[in-house]
Amino acid sequence: MRESTSNSTITYALQADVLFQKDSAKLSSTAASRIRAIASDIAAKKVTSPIRVFGFTDDLGSYAHGKTLSKQRADAVYQVLAAALGSDGSTTYSFQVRGYSEDYPIADNSTESGRKQNRRVEITFTPPSAS
Repeated sequence: MRESTSNSTITYALQADVLFQKDSAKLSSTAASRIRAIASDIAAKKVTSPIRVFGFTDDLGSYAHGKTLSKQRADAVYQVLAAALGSDGSTTYSFQVRGYSEDYPIADNSTESGRKQNRRVEITFTPPSAS
């Protein structure tokens, strides 16, 4: 998991190989605890802006398959995140959930190392103090 902050927005990038088996949108056993930890951070920061959950793939396989898989993965992360935040009950959160396939790579898709970085789900939000 990589956390970055830029222009007051916080992004958690979760590598797909940590969350999912190859070509799967079923979360691994360790994934839920990582997602719940992010939910705790969101709750602690009292986030009121939309929480974005965006899935990305590498450029292997068809674009259409990547679009479907990246959306299924984003949905899987969203479901755990929303459930964890729902237990708080004090705030209503809004979400944007999208799958972007191979669009917006963060590394070179010509190497396995780069493709691995591009296979990810990002959770992004802006804390109220930053907006």
